[in-house]
Amino acid sequence: MNPESASTASQDTSSSSSKYASTYYTQHLATDTLITVNRLQADVEHALAEDLGMDNDTNTKQIKDIAELDITAQLIPATAVVNAHIVCRDAAVIAGIAWADYAFKACADDLHVEWLVQDGQKVTPDTVIVKLHGPARGILTAERVALNFIQTLSATATLTAAYVAQLAGSGITLLDTRKTLPKLRLAQKYAVQCGHGQNHRIGLFDAFLIKENHIMACGGIAHAVTKAQSIAPNTLVEVEVENLEELQQAINAGADVIMLDNFSTKQIHAAVAINQGKSKLEVSGNITDARIAELKDTGVDYISSGALTKNVQAIDLSLRIID
Repeated sequence: MNPESASTASQDTSSSSSKYASTYYTQHLATDTLITVNRLQADVEHALAEDLGMDNDTNTKQIKDIAELDITAQLIPATAVVNAHIVCRDAAVIAGIAWADYAFKACADDLHVEWLVQDGQKVTPDTVIVKLHGPARGILTAERVALNFIQTLSATATLTAAYVAQLAGSGITLLDTRKTLPKLRLAQKYAVQCGHGQNHRIGLFDAFLIKENHIMACGGIAHAVTKAQSIAPNTLVEVEVENLEELQQAINAGADVIMLDNFSTKQIHAAVAINQGKSKLEVSGNITDARIAELKDTGVDYISSGALTKNVQAIDLSLRIID
């Protein structure tokens, strides 16, 4: 089993309440199997309720019913209807349209939203990505939350796409990690897909990743791998190693994937030679543009980078009322 396949192995699609966002949002990646409508809407409602100073108790009150708590929006006549648009000021790969779309529509029933781009689409600076028509109050109440989702998720998609482009032709798959923003795990992993990266494990439940502290507490690599294989025989087992001796132990133990943590380029070449294709090899630690250039020809299978989700620079977006 490969690490990118582990991320979808345990997704529950049996419940009728777990329909994927792509079912309702045509701009969403059709291939996505992470984001359900319920989860997406709950995340947006929580963010809007937080902005309005309320608990996220949407069972008793819908967001539009508490939108009047936006005291600045109350300066505008309730009957005011405007046209507006959002401009992307940076070169970017767009991600997060469904979250923004729901933010606007949650604040006003009669708000028309026309998206001019799709998730995963590259845009040039000063591209208009969406046109809005409807109540001025609703548009402005939703503005910050909508922009927050798109600017953050597009940042992840944009950095991912840049790294994937650098790896073109190498046969190496770019993976994300669990180093995501709280409550945005699945959203950021979706954004990685928009940038043509692949998802590593989603959390602690869908694959084993046996790291230094696990090895120490279990009494060694061989014992840890054997125990993992007995606990969940059909689940991917990955072992993080810090030197070539540990690499050999992980190979001998039958690890599916071995993570070479902070190995030098010279050590990575040696690891590939020792491994001889027995296990999949993943490189992790301090992945940068320059580092990717060094790793491109090493012969490893995967590069994983926490920077995709934790070190991103938000994309510059601007909402403007035009009439």
